[in-house]
Amino acid sequence: MAILEKPNSSVHPFTRFLWWCAGADLRFLLLSPYQDRVKYAGIGGIVFSTGLLAAFAGAFAFNTAFGPKVMAGDATNAAGHTINSLPWTLGTMAFGICWGLLIFNLDRFIVSSTGKGDGTDNITWKEFGQAVPRLLIALILGLTISKPLELKIIETEINVELRKKQQEKLDLFNRNTYAKFKEQIAIIDADIKKLEGDREKLAEELRSAEQAVRDQMEGRSGAGAGIGPLTRKLQEVANEKKANLASFDGRHATELANLKAGREKKLAEQEDELNVKNKQSAENLDGLLERISIAHDIGFWLGIALTFIFLSIEMGPIFFKMMMNKGPYDYMVENYNYRMYVQNGIVKEEYVFEGRDGMKLMEKVNFLEVENDRKEKIEQLKAQETLSKQIIGAWSGIKQKEIDANPGNFFEEGGSTKV
Repeated sequence: MAILEKPNSSVHPFTRFLWWCAGADLRFLLLSPYQDRVKYAGIGGIVFSTGLLAAFAGAFAFNTAFGPKVMAGDATNAAGHTINSLPWTLGTMAFGICWGLLIFNLDRFIVSSTGKGDGTDNITWKEFGQAVPRLLIALILGLTISKPLELKIIETEINVELRKKQQEKLDLFNRNTYAKFKEQIAIIDADIKKLEGDREKLAEELRSAEQAVRDQMEGRSGAGAGIGPLTRKLQEVANEKKANLASFDGRHATELANLKAGREKKLAEQEDELNVKNKQSAENLDGLLERISIAHDIGFWLGIALTFIFLSIEMGPIFFKMMMNKGPYDYMVENYNYRMYVQNGIVKEEYVFEGRDGMKLMEKVNFLEVENDRKEKIEQLKAQETLSKQIIGAWSGIKQKEIDANPGNFFEEGGSTKV
């Protein structure tokens, strides 16, 4: 006869799923009263809800920590990347699902591995002590779930404060940029001004020399008009000034052009740093740690309340199982386990042991198959020992007869014997 035959009972698939989430055995719950079914469906619902919340929390935390950084409230960053792009959204969803499944699996294991304790609705210190490791894990999981959801709940308020901080950082970066490039451009401008001043000085000397030639030729210089020795001398001076200007242009034109190009390049770099790099640096302030800090400043008590809510959700099933009275389901599971032990040759015995600290309930596990194998091995060794003795005795008798009949065959010179 089978230990348990699964009854033909119609239960909604979602209820069966919740039982599975609670780590309960479907076969025994189908034989259990409605009360047991509701208890385990409720525990499974909490475990499933925790995994679902963990998926949302993980997706938000992943997007905040690793997603494109923007000025709080904007849809695109300085580089033009959209925070809601399809590839990034799919990646965020994938991480959220994986994180939710991880938390769900841990919660399911914690709940299913938590026993009933003494089977009453009282939580003893012994039960609590045994549950401490599970409670610590549940505490850590509760904190990791609550904080990202807290950030999402007050995201609007966080964005307002975060944008203020980002704008302050942006203004500081811009001031530093203006100060840095102002000094660099001023050096270039000084070099350009010097070269242009030197050229203007030569150009002015050329203009003065050419004017002197014209004045002499037209008689405005006080001497006779026309071309004479003085005119030719003034023309030589003008030609010399013109040659000096041409020589200066030949020597410094490239340098002056490079200086002006360098100035334009610096202005372009300044513009790029102001409009792109500084904004990206300010956008990088949009991180998970900064949002947590702002949430702590503007919503400390809300954060505490949400944390306790999620901790109660995470730890609730553990406490509920310790406070649950044993029902038909639990006794059927125990009965099934005991029968499985016996059928596989394992017997548990409980006895009272009186020690220095008083009476203690001890448990002894007997492995019947191991004990049977041990006894068989002992009997086998005993039988082998008996046979060995008989063989040695018979052999000894035969040898003794041979010695009595012909002892010389067993004696060698020098006093040694052989058998």
